[in-house]
Amino acid sequence: MNLVTGASGIVGSNVVWQLLLSNKPVVACKRNTSNLNEVKNLFKIYDANFDNWYSKITWIDLDITDVFAIEEALKQHKITTVYHCAGFVSFSNKKYKQLQNVNEFGTRNIVNACLQFPEIKLCHVSSVAAINNLDYKAELNETVFWKTSGKESYYAISKYNAEREVWRGIEEGLNAVIVNPGVILSAGFLNQSSTKIFSTCKKGNKFFTEGNAGYISAIDVAKCMIALVEKKVSNERFILVEGNYSFKEIFSSIQYAFGKKPPTIKATKFILHLGRIAESLRSFFSNNEAIITKAIINSALNKQTYSNQKIKNALNFNFTPVNQVIREVVATHTI
Repeated sequence: MNLVTGASGIVGSNVVWQLLLSNKPVVACKRNTSNLNEVKNLFKIYDANFDNWYSKITWIDLDITDVFAIEEALKQHKITTVYHCAGFVSFSNKKYKQLQNVNEFGTRNIVNACLQFPEIKLCHVSSVAAINNLDYKAELNETVFWKTSGKESYYAISKYNAEREVWRGIEEGLNAVIVNPGVILSAGFLNQSSTKIFSTCKKGNKFFTEGNAGYISAIDVAKCMIALVEKKVSNERFILVEGNYSFKEIFSSIQYAFGKKPPTIKATKFILHLGRIAESLRSFFSNNEAIITKAIINSALNKQTYSNQKIKNALNFNFTPVNQVIREVVATHTI
C-alpha cells in the first residue's frame, strides 16, 4: 500500500494520479483544513471521468508534526511505500517557524515513523534549494553539498535540514531515495507556490530579472519518483529539472501563450532593493506579508544552473519540454 503525504498539493496530487493510473492503491494524506477542489480540478483536466479515479483514493487527515499519528497510519493501512510530498513554501522571514515545523520537524517525524517498519521504502521530495553552494561555478549536481553563504532563504535552510533528516535515517537503516526538483509547473493549481507566476503573467507583467532557474512539470516529478521506487533505487538523490531557463525566457513564454506582450523592463538589483524597502514599510504598517524580500531578490538574481544527467542515466527519462508544459497550463488557466 502506498501513502502520499501532502496529497492535496501540486506534487502529491500528481503522484496520487500516477499511482492510480497504474492501479496501485493509495492512502492520501491531507490536513483537516485542506481544500480538495484543486485536486479534483487536476483530475478533471487529466480525464473527464475524474470521479471514477477520485473515488479510488482513501483520504485520511494526518498531522505530520505528530509522529505517533504517523506511526498509527503506517500500521493501520499496512503501508509499504511512503511518498513524502508534504511541504511548506514561503520566502517570508515571518514564516520561519512554520517552515521549520513542516519541512524539517515534519520530515524528522516521517523518517522516525518509517524506521519503525523495516519493510517501508521512503521517497522524499526535497528541492534544488538544498543543493546550495555559491562558490560552485559549473552546473550543480548531486555531489555538491551545502555551503552557507548568508544569502540562503529560510525555505532553503528548512529543506536542507529536512534532507539531512532523511540522510540520518538512511544511516540508521532507512530504505530511502531523495528527489530535488526545480521550479515545478502544473495545471490545476492557481495559487500554490510556483504556479502563481501564471496569474502574474496573465495580467501582462512588464518586468524581468537577470537570474534563471531549473524547471520541470509536476507530472514528470511524479513519474520519476515512482520509477525510482519501482527500480528499488536507494540511498541516493536526484536533481529533477527539464532544463535551465532565464526568468525572461519563462515570463515571455507564458505571456506569449496568454497572448500578452513579453516583459521589457529589467529589474536591476538596485530597483529590486528599492521595492523591498517599500514592501517592508507596507508590510510593517499593514501587518501583511511582504512580497519582495532579500531571499526573493537573491533567487531572482541567481544564475546557477542544475544538471539532470544523473536521473537521465538512471531512468533513461525523457522530460516534457517546459514550453509544452507552459502551453498546457495556460490552456487550463481560468483566472
